[in-house]
Amino acid sequence: MGRIVVTEFITLDGVIEAPGGGEGFEHEGWSFKFDRGADGDKFKLDELMASDAQLLGRRTYEGFARAWPSMAGDPFGEKMNAMPKYVASTTLTAEDASWNNSTVIGKDLPTELAAVKQEVAGDILVAGSARLVQSLAGHDLVDEYRLMVFPVVLGSGKRLFAEDMPHTVLRLVDTKPLGPEGVVLLTYAPAERAPSAG
Repeated sequence: MGRIVVTEFITLDGVIEAPGGGEGFEHEGWSFKFDRGADGDKFKLDELMASDAQLLGRRTYEGFARAWPSMAGDPFGEKMNAMPKYVASTTLTAEDASWNNSTVIGKDLPTELAAVKQEVAGDILVAGSARLVQSLAGHDLVDEYRLMVFPVVLGSGKRLFAEDMPHTVLRLVDTKPLGPEGVVLLTYAPAERAPSAG
């Protein structure tokens, strides 16, 4: 059975909006101001290669679909373009979702994701997609959070968790420093589903 894995670049104040730019956000591209090191680059490649599908919100999907088809030729780009992609949207049509191997879902997200998890054997990565992530978290549908934390406070922007997020306890599964500038990878799972220590 598949697992929903949220993987985000995130600031100390919880902002996940436009870490790489391109969205018109006043602080866009903030993650590029820090060196996450070779280990950070390796983690992102290994994470993608070990995953079986992606789940994306409409805006993230549209940004990816504009960029990635022209970036074939390296292992990361080849995997991004080839792997199954599920787009959570109530406005996007199947015809709009023309990036290779894309399927639109979203009319009944919890039910549709239960079916997707039966179809996919491994990790289903969710990157960016702030509104989608908040919806998944609010419905307790996330199996793991992988947060690459950057040592910056932006003060504004879309955050990982919504203000009306239900009370949720997460357990720290792993932690790893990345690069020379204080970037840290923190991995959490919902406490009731986290692997037991030792």
